[in-house]
Amino acid sequence: MFTPTPIGFVRSPYSQTSTIPKGLGAKHDAEGDLEILPEFAAGLQDVEGFSHLFVIWVFDKSEGYQLVGPTPVDGIPHGVFATRSPRRPNPLGLTVVEILGRTENRLHVRGLDMLEGTPILDLKPYMSSIAAEKLRRGWLDVAEAKG
Repeated sequence: MFTPTPIGFVRSPYSQTSTIPKGLGAKHDAEGDLEILPEFAAGLQDVEGFSHLFVIWVFDKSEGYQLVGPTPVDGIPHGVFATRSPRRPNPLGLTVVEILGRTENRLHVRGLDMLEGTPILDLKPYMSSIAAEKLRRGWLDVAEAKG
């Protein structure tokens, strides 16, 4: 069995989930820091060369899961694996952030949608070879068209 270990914690302006933008047109432009624990700081070498990072994190305040439920976008029930709901069998979050700068073991970023103190499990450089015109957004396209 795999037991995840946080490599750091999010320093966010959000202290409650109700203050994080959700739904159609939600803008995630909040700035904050990804504070990496000192024992993992060497792993940040060369990260500044990338404009964006994937942040893999834990919904540590979420309890239980719901396989089908409504979203704040359209109020229609969707499968949890077709949403970004925190109520998941494995409460993992994935966010793309823009790197604004680095000071030692802290990355200053834009695009946070996590709470203050959220555990970070991993960072990966954002790379996508999928052309924008080939991406599909499923039920979100329908909801936005009604919008």
